[in-house]
Amino acid sequence: MPQVLVTGGTGYIGSWCVLALLEAGHTVRTTVRDLGREPSLRSWLHAAAPFDDTRLTVRRADLERPDGWDQAVADCDFVLHVASPTLRRTPADEDEMVVPAREGVLRVLRASRAAGVQRVVLTSAFGAIGIGHPPRSTPFTEEDWTNVEAGIPPYQRSKTLAERAAWRFIADEGGTLELAAVHPVGVFGPLLGPDDPPSLRLVRRMLEGKVPACPPFGMSYVDVRDVADLHLRAMTDPAAAGERFLASAGHSPLRVVDIARILHDRLGDRAAKAPTRELPVWLTRALSIVNPELRVLRHQLGQDLDATSAKAERLLGWRARPIEDTIADTAESLLAHGIGTAR
Repeated sequence: MPQVLVTGGTGYIGSWCVLALLEAGHTVRTTVRDLGREPSLRSWLHAAAPFDDTRLTVRRADLERPDGWDQAVADCDFVLHVASPTLRRTPADEDEMVVPAREGVLRVLRASRAAGVQRVVLTSAFGAIGIGHPPRSTPFTEEDWTNVEAGIPPYQRSKTLAERAAWRFIADEGGTLELAAVHPVGVFGPLLGPDDPPSLRLVRRMLEGKVPACPPFGMSYVDVRDVADLHLRAMTDPAAAGERFLASAGHSPLRVVDIARILHDRLGDRAAKAPTRELPVWLTRALSIVNPELRVLRHQLGQDLDATSAKAERLLGWRARPIEDTIADTAESLLAHGIGTAR
């Protein structure tokens, strides 16, 4: 079986990609910034599925530093470049996210080309496709690109500029190296370990009763396990070379209040603190002046951002599970790890 490198193996999507590869029989190498996290990662993975420990190697490498990447990719057939800077605060300077994301992907691509890697699968995001556009009634597709001149948040800007840089590298100096990109929409799903990823913050805060009312916007969502599955398909299928793939559960956009209703329906009293009403757009805009969390959402208030995965379904045979099941699994997992209960 091929040997595969996964960057950012302790991250939410990265850890599920590592697990999916191990379950498929691959030999896996993964990078982390702190080798002290290796025992925890192995513990999470063994709790989820049995595997031979010799098939998993953990190496230290940091997107912001050049050392370690040549050794990380050596002898690998494929690379899943999942790691990307994700700050848990609003950066004072957007370059805190943009520069590490862009330079990090170029480091991985250069090392992969030099090592003779066949294909890199880049974890991009819906944030590189559907942000900064006027409201529209049709779903976003892989032909769309985020408008980085529209005053968008740093995270979406970083994902867009990093992916643009990756495709330029492949076109100008990639040689025989192939590239595919996976674009998850909002990612929910169970945890492998006790970490609290930012993408699950909304559900956690709802369970804790810290969302008094729902902000007025909607978007598409997808299960982290299905995102990992799409990475594996994009890694080996000949049809995936040179392509972008949106990962969405195929549901019409869910408003935040719809997520709360699903939690009430599926968890009953355990979701009693989830909100049941939606704020008006005008009030949310006014509150965003003093609320940093709402301020980040200003660009999408009142919108329903839809995305279609028809391309991944057609070319790669990929299918996503029902998003209602994913939301319930997310909440159950958070509660099982002691996350999402009032403190």
